Amino acid sequence: MTKHVLISGGAGFIGANFIAYLLKNTDYTITNADCLTYAASSENIQPFNNSTRYRFIPYDISCAGNEFLLFDQKYEVIINFAAETHVDRSISDASPFITTNINGTFHLLQAVLTGKASKMIQISTDEVYGSLSRSEPPFTEQSALLPNNPYSASKASADLLVRSYYQTHSLPVIITRCSNNYGPMQHLEKFIPKVITHALNDKKIPLYGDGMNIRDWVFVEDHCRAIHMVLEQGEAGEVYNIGGNTEKTNREVIEEILKQTGKDINLIEYVEDRKGHDRRYAIDSSKIEKDLGWSPSISFHEGIKRTIEWYRQRLG
Repeated sequence: MTKHVLISGGAGFIGANFIAYLLKNTDYTITNADCLTYAASSENIQPFNNSTRYRFIPYDISCAGNEFLLFDQKYEVIINFAAETHVDRSISDASPFITTNINGTFHLLQAVLTGKASKMIQISTDEVYGSLSRSEPPFTEQSALLPNNPYSASKASADLLVRSYYQTHSLPVIITRCSNNYGPMQHLEKFIPKVITHALNDKKIPLYGDGMNIRDWVFVEDHCRAIHMVLEQGEAGEVYNIGGNTEKTNREVIEEILKQTGKDINLIEYVEDRKGHDRRYAIDSSKIEKDLGWSPSISFHEGIKRTIEWYRQRLG
């Protein structure tokens, strides 16, 4: 039987890539709900309009009272990508992050609780775990939630709300927490797209602090494949970490992009570090590898190559 899937935030970076993945690899019928803020792009989702298995509904999950616009049918699953995600913006003004990331998640949980969908998958982030030193082991699903900026605090709050609905109501919910994503369709404010576009345009590339902050990187297509496996095989009430097993300093990421674009290392420009800048993130993905058989398949070198090509084509 064909699954009817509701994707919130499907015009954003990961959401749009996930819709493309589902349309290519499944027979699911997809409803995309997005209010098209700065973080979303109508260009990302325009190709999907050619599919008879896809529809778009302009919708803000943080606003109560207009659910009839979206829930004109029962969905097998809600997959919640909708979120404010830009850390620097959350430092300047946390209000939209509280509204969308917490209140929006609450409204979707209520939809499942009242029978408008059978289950829900909450797409979260490794940033809820806080920061690691170089010597500490990667985060597991049992690591404490210790967020260090308003964005990650709002995501941790949403995760705790999701957990409470499972514990209180036995609601069939699952949380996934991924490491840093990169790939086509990512917003130009994000680190890798900014580095790529600056390099292609021979502009100075800002690098926070000493450039030694470490992130684990996963190509967005690998992340989408993991979410699909969680949708099909994941256990209610569980948390699944999704990482790329690719830890890189920010400087190493820039150096790889400069090497692949044939640009000079002198484009790097060190700038003052941002507030609350976590030193290192690293994800232990052994649970999803063991339980569901997922592992990353696209190397960082190959993923960066594909990403550069995507932005190069759009810059003309």
